[in-house]
Amino acid sequence: MSLVVVDIADMRFSDNPGETLVTYSLGSCVGVTVYDPVVRIGGMIHCMLPLSKVDKEKAKIRPYMFVDTGMQMMLGALYEAGVRKSRAVVCVAGGAQVMDSQGIFKIGERNFTVLRKILWKNGLLMNVQEVGGNKSRTISLDIATGRFSIKSEGRVTHYELP
Repeated sequence: MSLVVVDIADMRFSDNPGETLVTYSLGSCVGVTVYDPVVRIGGMIHCMLPLSKVDKEKAKIRPYMFVDTGMQMMLGALYEAGVRKSRAVVCVAGGAQVMDSQGIFKIGERNFTVLRKILWKNGLLMNVQEVGGNKSRTISLDIATGRFSIKSEGRVTHYELP
C-alpha cells in the first residue's frame, strides 16, 4: 500500500487500488474526498480558505487553496476521469476553530458554508461529515475499498461506505 500525501492547498486523485490518499492536520481547513465505488476512482482536496476573491492572483497559481475554485476543479477532474455524480460518495472533515479561540474570523465555519453551497449546486450530498469543534483531524481514503478514515486525538474512525 502506497500513501499519496495531499498537501495543504492541494488536490490529488487516483484509480490505483494500491494507493491511499491522506491529508494531515486539518484545523480550520476542510478536507473533502469524493469516491466512485463502481470505477474505484477517488479524489481528495485540502482547502485553506473559502473564497478565491480575497486574492485572485494567488487563486490562479494555487486554485486548491480556496474552497470555491478548488472544489470545482476537483469535481471537473473526477468527472473527466469517469466518476459519476449519481454514485459519488462525499466525505468531509475539518472546519474547526483551532487558531481563533475568540471566533473572530470563523475561517473553518466559512469554509464549510462555502463547501455546502458548492456541493448543493452540484447535486451532491455528504455521506460523512465531521466538522467544527476545536480539534485537528487527519483523513484518508483507500482507493481499493473506498474506506474513509478520520484520525483525531489519537482515535481513528473508519467508514466503510460504498
